[in-house]
Amino acid sequence: MEIDHQEFGSRGAWFVRDGDEIQAEMTYSKAGAEIIVIDHTAVSEALGGQGVGKQLVNAAVEWARANNIQIVPVCPFARSILTADAQYEDVLR
Repeated sequence: MEIDHQEFGSRGAWFVRDGDEIQAEMTYSKAGAEIIVIDHTAVSEALGGQGVGKQLVNAAVEWARANNIQIVPVCPFARSILTADAQYEDVLR
């Protein structure tokens, strides 16, 4: 499974596609040059229970670390993953 990242203006998303259809997505908005706010995560029933949501969070964390970005997780799912493990403290705001 391939996770893609796209930015459009002050927003962006990590997502998984099956052809033209998005099967999983985590969206964010920029809050300045060094902060993003993750606001939504959704995974289709077809991919449910496979850890895809956590993979989206991990893709965001890798990108944030590489770009010196801090993450504010307002999405309950992303917040639950990011606050449950000390390995993410460096990117949390």
